Amino acid sequence: MVSLKVYIATRALLTIPMIFILLTLVFFIMRVLPGNPVLAIIGMKASEETIQRLMEQLGLNKPIWEQYFEYIINLLRGDLGRSMIWGRRPVINEILDRFPATLELTIGGFIVSVILGLLTGIIAGLKPGGKIDASMRVYSIFVYTLFIPLIGMIFQYTFGVQLKVLPVAGRIDPLLIPDHITGLYTIDALLTMNIPAFISAIRYLTLPSLTLGIVLSGVYTRLVRSSLLEVLSQDFIRACKARGLSNRSILFRHALKNAIIPILTMMGLQFALLLAGAILTETTYSWPGMGTFLMERIQYRDFTTVQGTIVFYAVFVALISLIVDIIYAYVDPRIRY
Repeated sequence: MVSLKVYIATRALLTIPMIFILLTLVFFIMRVLPGNPVLAIIGMKASEETIQRLMEQLGLNKPIWEQYFEYIINLLRGDLGRSMIWGRRPVINEILDRFPATLELTIGGFIVSVILGLLTGIIAGLKPGGKIDASMRVYSIFVYTLFIPLIGMIFQYTFGVQLKVLPVAGRIDPLLIPDHITGLYTIDALLTMNIPAFISAIRYLTLPSLTLGIVLSGVYTRLVRSSLLEVLSQDFIRACKARGLSNRSILFRHALKNAIIPILTMMGLQFALLLAGAILTETTYSWPGMGTFLMERIQYRDFTTVQGTIVFYAVFVALISLIVDIIYAYVDPRIRY
C-alpha cells in the first residue's frame, strides 16, 4: 500500500509517455495525410518559387525526422511553436484565446447533464419496475442516441425562430462584452458587476448547454438508478428504516451519499468527454471555442497548432482524471493506494 502523494506522482509521471505517444501519432499522421499548409494559405496558383520560400520559412523543407526532433525539443522547453497561418502567432496564445469559450460551454453542459441525470435517475431508482422507471430508462436510451446538430437545429428553430426568446448563435451580444479577466463571460460579468452582460451571456449559453447536457444526461440516469437500487437493498438501509427514520432522511442522508461514489468517476470522465466532444455543438451554434478552432486548423493543415491543441487537451484531460481520483479517495475511505 502506497500513500496518496506517491500515487499522484506516479499518475503524473505515467501521463508523460501517454502524451508523447499521442503527440507522435498526431505529428506523423498530419504529415502523411494529403494536403500542404502552404497551398492552403496561398492557393494552388502560387508560383513554385513562392511555395518553396514559404516551405523553407515554415521548416517544412527539412526531413520529417528532423522536424519531429526539433518540435520535441521545443516542446520540452515549453514552446508549442507558432501557427503556420495568419500572422504566425504563438500556438499557446491561439489556444488561450479560444479555450475559455469551450470551458464555459463545457461547464454549462456538465451542469445540465448532472442535474437531469440525477433527477431522472433518482426518480427511476425510487420507483423500480413501474411505468415511471420504464419511462426514465427509455429517456436515457433516447437522449443518448440523439444527434447533436439535429437537436440543436430543433432548439434553434423552436426557441430562436418561432418563440424568439433565445439567440441561436454566438456567445454574447457584441455591445455587452465584459472586461477580460478570466475569459469566461459569465464570470467576468459577475466580477465586474456587469449585470446586462451576465444576462446576455446566460441567454447565449442556454441553448448550447441544453443541447450538450441533454444528450449526455442519459448516462447519469442509468448509473444513478442502478447505484441507488444497489444501496437501497443493503442492510444499513433496512436498519435505518427499522429505527423509524423518514424516507427523505434515508434518501438524502444515507442512500445518496453512498450511491454518489461511483458516479463521481463518471462525472470526471463525462467532463473530459464534454470538453473534447463539444465540436458538434460549437459548430451548430457558431460558438467560438476550441472545437471550431481545431476543425478550422485541420482544414488548413496547420500542423503546429493542431499538435499543440492535442497536447493541451491531453494534459487537461489527464489533470481532470487525476483530480477525480483524489476526490474519490477522500469521499470513499475504503479506497487505498
